[in-house]
Amino acid sequence: MPRALPGRSATRGRWLLRGVAVAVIAIAAAVIWYTNAFLTRSFTDSTRGRAEVRLALYTGNILTELQRTSVVPLLLTRDPSLAGSLTAGEYSMTSQKLISAQAEIGAASIQLLDISGRTVAATDRNKIGTNLGQTPQFVEALRARDTIFTVAARESGGFDFAYSRSIHVDGKVVGVILVAAELAKFERGWAGFADAVAVIDSSGTVILATEPRWRGRSLDEALAISPPDTAIGRAVRATYDWANSHPDAYVRGEAVLRNEARVPFRGWRIVSFTTYDSIRERVNAVLSLEIMGFALLMAAAFWFLSRRARNETAVFRRESAELRQLNARLQREIAEREKVQKDLAVAEQTLAQSSKLAALGEMSAAVSHELNQPLAAMKTYLAGARLLLQRRRAEEALSSFQRIDDLIERMGAITRQLKSYARKGGEAFEPIDVRNCVSSALSMMEPTLRSGKIRITHTLPRTPVMVMADRIRLEQVLINLLRNAVDATRDIAAPQVEILLSAGETATLTVRDNGHGIANLDELFEPFYTTKKPGDGVGLGLAISSGIVNDLGGRLTARNAPGGGAVFEVQLPILQDKTRAAE
Repeated sequence: MPRALPGRSATRGRWLLRGVAVAVIAIAAAVIWYTNAFLTRSFTDSTRGRAEVRLALYTGNILTELQRTSVVPLLLTRDPSLAGSLTAGEYSMTSQKLISAQAEIGAASIQLLDISGRTVAATDRNKIGTNLGQTPQFVEALRARDTIFTVAARESGGFDFAYSRSIHVDGKVVGVILVAAELAKFERGWAGFADAVAVIDSSGTVILATEPRWRGRSLDEALAISPPDTAIGRAVRATYDWANSHPDAYVRGEAVLRNEARVPFRGWRIVSFTTYDSIRERVNAVLSLEIMGFALLMAAAFWFLSRRARNETAVFRRESAELRQLNARLQREIAEREKVQKDLAVAEQTLAQSSKLAALGEMSAAVSHELNQPLAAMKTYLAGARLLLQRRRAEEALSSFQRIDDLIERMGAITRQLKSYARKGGEAFEPIDVRNCVSSALSMMEPTLRSGKIRITHTLPRTPVMVMADRIRLEQVLINLLRNAVDATRDIAAPQVEILLSAGETATLTVRDNGHGIANLDELFEPFYTTKKPGDGVGLGLAISSGIVNDLGGRLTARNAPGGGAVFEVQLPILQDKTRAAE
């Protein structure tokens, strides 16, 4: 009974453990990724909810301050002492009265302007004497009878928010009361949180912001002035944002959540930007616990693997001892095989001698095959000449003798060609017209074609089809293809052979018959392969023809025609005009 190879089960177990380790790592990565995505989304939603609550609170504070300040101008314009001061031009006690009103109402600051716009009384005595005649607060108050609200930019940065109302005496404007709304205090309160907050008016301008550089700009411009300063900063930001699913914006180079609420006052909006710091801290805490758990699991797995490795080492040692015994046995077998190889060397010498004799026989068969066709033609011409002489038609007999002389010359060329067949050089090549080769081959095969009553159709171009080749060898290829076509149509009622010559990138000569086709295309060009009866051929014609075409730089192929019969195609490189001119 065969014994299992030592160590095979250990190797299988080792790969199993490695696969389990890889699976655990993949599962850990998937769990960490999913946990990170889920917790980030959950904590982001909760953080966004808290930010929305804060925005609602901020909106309420702003509205309360504006509403509380908006009633102050109306109350002060109804104070007869202020109107009397403006009429009499006596303001010694007016500032003190405004200070008292400020303390009771809680306004940011109050200013009393005369009809020229000069400050005649104020809660801030430093402002007394300043002229606000060209400011919107004064100009618009003169035009309206109600309290108006204005937002004016300060030269030092930021904006002033004020309510103003004209004071009338006997239907005549005598001055303007100006009450400032203290909205800047909210900026200081908002700055105590991690959020960045901005209030935007109806035109899109930031009028309140925890970031001083934002004031007076559009929100997009404000966000664009704080990009990452360096390539390192951008890389850090990109790495940090790997889990922040598409940040809403960037503030000071950090990804933030954006929340926006409507302030029901003159089309204002309030926007907050909350950093991801708190979100990442909570997510990272959970991820750290998961990673620690997987790390402990992997440590246990590696300890188990190392324990298995020690056991396998002991097994390997035992296997090594067995291998040494096998090596000794192999050395003995090698010595025995060396002796056998010496005996084989003697047998190979005998086989080489036999191969030489076989090659000599193959060459003899090739010579016989190549000379058989001209001899058959000569026999036909001699028989025809004998009949012509018997009928005293000497001139026609001379024509047959001339053809026999041509065949004898051709046989001499064939023997010379076979003598140098082993050489692959192209020193005997010359420019030839393939049309002439076709005509010569048809002339040589004419007796055979006539005796077989074969209908020949040939289509040749009107212009020369020039190739670089050996004329005798190329004609021999065509004769072999025609003879194969004759043999293939021997038992056909109406045998036909079609020859087509075309010229394009290559010169293509096609020989098609209407025989039974080719049964085995794979072995067609093998030496000694033939489907003919014994004595009709030795199977060298197509093998020799294929070798000749290859020597000419072309290709000989065969296929069965769709309508029946076989198609042989010879493709040769066309002779270009430049090459022809050089010749």
